[in-house]
Amino acid sequence: MLRPDGEQLLKDFSFSAYPRRVTEIIPGVIYHVMGYGHTNASFIIGETSVVLIDTLDTDYRAAAVKAIIAEHTNKPVKTIIYTHSHPDHRGGAGVFMDSDPEIIAFAPCKPVLGRMDALKDVLDKRGIMQHGYELSDEEAICQGIGIREGMVQGEGNRAFVPPTAVYSEEKIIRNIDGITLELAAAPGETDDQLLIWSPAHKVLFCGDNYYGCWPNLYAIRGSQYRDINTWIETLDKLIAYKAEYLLPGHTRPIIGETAVIETLTNFRDAIDYILTETLKAMNQGMTMDEAAEAVKLPEKWANLPYLGEFYGTVAWSVRGIYAGYVGWFDGNPTNLNPLPKRTRAEKTIALMGGAESVLSAIGQALDNKEAQWAVELADVLIAADCFNKEAKHYKAQGLLSLGRLETSANGRHYYIACAKELLSDL
Repeated sequence: MLRPDGEQLLKDFSFSAYPRRVTEIIPGVIYHVMGYGHTNASFIIGETSVVLIDTLDTDYRAAAVKAIIAEHTNKPVKTIIYTHSHPDHRGGAGVFMDSDPEIIAFAPCKPVLGRMDALKDVLDKRGIMQHGYELSDEEAICQGIGIREGMVQGEGNRAFVPPTAVYSEEKIIRNIDGITLELAAAPGETDDQLLIWSPAHKVLFCGDNYYGCWPNLYAIRGSQYRDINTWIETLDKLIAYKAEYLLPGHTRPIIGETAVIETLTNFRDAIDYILTETLKAMNQGMTMDEAAEAVKLPEKWANLPYLGEFYGTVAWSVRGIYAGYVGWFDGNPTNLNPLPKRTRAEKTIALMGGAESVLSAIGQALDNKEAQWAVELADVLIAADCFNKEAKHYKAQGLLSLGRLETSANGRHYYIACAKELLSDL
């Protein structure tokens, strides 16, 4: 979301949303660790061992969690549960292998698209841009839902360990060292997400299906469609537990049954509203751009501190839903066989009075603080001539301006990373 105070809002959020803190949820039994990595970790002390839920993003940071556990018990970690397969939640697992733990995960509820490996290079590049891996701390600020990952701050490397037990059931009950845990499939941000419920303590570990800002219903790095309706159904499932403690994989825990239900209900209802209104807009014949402009989050949700657009954004969510349901074609036959991009650009530039006239208009747009118009005009010139250095320089200026307006860490990173790439080619 672009706002004049976007950069400051992101800074304020990053200072308050995930302070370094160990919270004793159930005295002597369940602990929540936040701010020591990009992700959170939790641990449960059993009769003779420890159950660890997620392992942070690097080995160096996982070692800090290991030390925290040692401050509370001398029992070894004999069980690790991955809430899902994202690397920031399992990158520290190697640190705990000295106690030979069982590692539990769930299989995806639907298969990954075949041949995804063929996209590795472009998805890796887009992931680096989304997460701001090549940016300085000042440029990046944070990664939206947590501090920057350790591997970009000189705090270790990823130490992945594959799970030893992968379940495909909808739900299982495990008694692990005297602790009864319900593990259930909870697809949402990922198709292999699981929830963990401790009925004796009314503690619910929700992974990334809730965290304290607008979620990545669509990831700009590119990913398989995240089924928003299924995510909503999972949130209904989380609400139904009536937990007294909600421990997310990012941002602060929610404590108290009333607070948990209220927070999850608002989170669920806000997402449901965007899905419902987007589908209505599509059914009325709106294009993707028109739907993204028309569908807004009402203030009763937008003003909630845990629904700020610091990671995903509402507009990207609308576009993701649109593409997920009907694909690339917007219904306008003009777009069935459009002119080649370069041909259209050349004809457009001619109508605009030539390249020099367009460059002048870009400069004027930047002076008028119309950065989006500037980068769109620059794209026309670049489409006609990919070696146009002036247009690339102007585009980089516009992207840097947009980055300062963007509340989403992901969007900010992408703007700045692309600007730096353009400038490096000049």
